[in-house]
Amino acid sequence: MIESQRHSYHLVDPSPWPISGSLGALATTVGGVMYMHSFQGGATLLSLGLIFILYTMFVWWRDVLRESTLEGHHTKAVQLGPRYGSILFIVSEVMFLFAFFWASSHSSLAPTVEIGGIWPPKGIGVLDPWEIPFLNTPILPSSGAAVTWAHHAILAGKEKRAVYALVATVSLALVSTGFQGMEYYQAPSTISDSIYGSTFFLATGFHGFHVIIGTLFLIICGIRQYLGHLTKEHHVGFEAAAWYWHFVDVVRLFPFVSIYWWGGI
Repeated sequence: MIESQRHSYHLVDPSPWPISGSLGALATTVGGVMYMHSFQGGATLLSLGLIFILYTMFVWWRDVLRESTLEGHHTKAVQLGPRYGSILFIVSEVMFLFAFFWASSHSSLAPTVEIGGIWPPKGIGVLDPWEIPFLNTPILPSSGAAVTWAHHAILAGKEKRAVYALVATVSLALVSTGFQGMEYYQAPSTISDSIYGSTFFLATGFHGFHVIIGTLFLIICGIRQYLGHLTKEHHVGFEAAAWYWHFVDVVRLFPFVSIYWWGGI
């Protein structure tokens, strides 16, 4: 098929997955609203919608991997699309997290009379930034160094070394997530404790969620590397995961400075 066409672009075959993903998203949204308003059947519809979305994600990505790895449809020109898409997605995620950091900075720099004119608000307990938060902060940048090691190993054609580097990256990511769980368990405040609790748990929680998504991304890349899917000429999926992970580990510095340290003094 590749030899018969006179261009380097992939004309995708008709696929049922876009419509199935849309139906799953619709069921998830309607089911979620029904569940939150205690309508009968809401939980069932929400669960079915989530299962449908997860199944669609699995089979759609399975098709993309087959088209790129086994059928050779992802030429250099085709690879530009996923690369640009990944960059734009990461930029949108930067703006998303920036909104929460801005909310925290706005509230701490100009605390209103409703919270006593001080920050943290009177009566709100805060975490010591020099305990678990400080211990957890260098872990993600260290994992960023490990994923860079994996990238260089792939470019050098050293498959086993790339797998070892990805195992190290994922291990550090799991340690970081475990520390954040301990941090939340020991936190003296909750998300319902004034504007401090809202901004603290939304900003750090969404960053932690991004760490979990990035960890899953890297686990899949590690499995693909072990199976021999990634080569030094073709590893766009890994590049997207590495870019996303560098975004995650760099962003970790901002909540430590603006929320844990500045927001807690």
